[in-house]
Amino acid sequence: MNVEGKNIQPIDARASANPTSIIDKKKKVNSNSIQYFLLLLFPLIFFIVGMIIPLMMGIYNSFTDWDGISLEKNWIGFSNYMEIFKDEMFINSFKFTGLFMIFNTLIQNVAAFVFAVFLDSSIRAKNFYRTIIFAPVLLSPILVGQIWTKMYGTILPSINDMFGLSINLNLFSSPDTVLTGLIIANNWQWIGYWMLIYLAGLQAVPKDIYEACTVDGGNWLQKFMHITVPMLGPSITICTIGIATGSLKVYELIVASTGGGPGDSSKSTIMYIYDSAFMSQRSSYASAMSVVFLIVLLIFAFIQLKILRKREVEL
Repeated sequence: MNVEGKNIQPIDARASANPTSIIDKKKKVNSNSIQYFLLLLFPLIFFIVGMIIPLMMGIYNSFTDWDGISLEKNWIGFSNYMEIFKDEMFINSFKFTGLFMIFNTLIQNVAAFVFAVFLDSSIRAKNFYRTIIFAPVLLSPILVGQIWTKMYGTILPSINDMFGLSINLNLFSSPDTVLTGLIIANNWQWIGYWMLIYLAGLQAVPKDIYEACTVDGGNWLQKFMHITVPMLGPSITICTIGIATGSLKVYELIVASTGGGPGDSSKSTIMYIYDSAFMSQRSSYASAMSVVFLIVLLIFAFIQLKILRKREVEL
């Protein structure tokens, strides 16, 4: 094509006139794809070896009578799964875990939210208070269990005797109070972690919105209900699902504090699965309980996510 004395070729003609550039681009794309694949290869191998293969083996073992030691495995079908729903110990442990999850989720969510709102204000020494509340997160659950065992067993009863009170503060000693004691210990450790997530959400809220609400005559309650809570929708979703699923998987805290006692009153589902696999040498039955528990966790997390995501859209 000749325009004002200049020879201008169409785009296709220029591309066909220089085929090496197209080949170089294809080589570059292929090279990038290979690099991305190599970056993902080793994590993918670890995921398959560490997660997928054990999961498949556990599902297979749940249909056998394997004791975890012998090489012999006999196929017994759904017998282990049928036994689960007749196992009173499993049902009781599941009830305890469910109650622990419900109270833990409610208390931790509300407390973390309140602390975050309070420490996001212009109070003095707020960084100091944040550090104090967050500090227990750095401890291991084993150490937290030992700390609160000492607290309930020695320190609080001594204070009780000092003031001449007759309040039973050894919460781990009774089946009626052990759940309360574990909830207090667990909340003491983890409230600071979820508080930081709420704090991050609060600091991401544009201050202009609050200023506009003030100009329109809005008070602190209206700002809280119509700005703070809706803007923290994603944080509420993360915290609720994280606290709930973490509570359902509680193990270390109970092992280090009550050992599942008094009696079996504080034995969680995970702890009962562990005891069945390694203490009673019923690995196949423990695998069946693990599969059922995994399905419950996935369903629960999915329902929570759907409800909370829908709530975010409505807000």
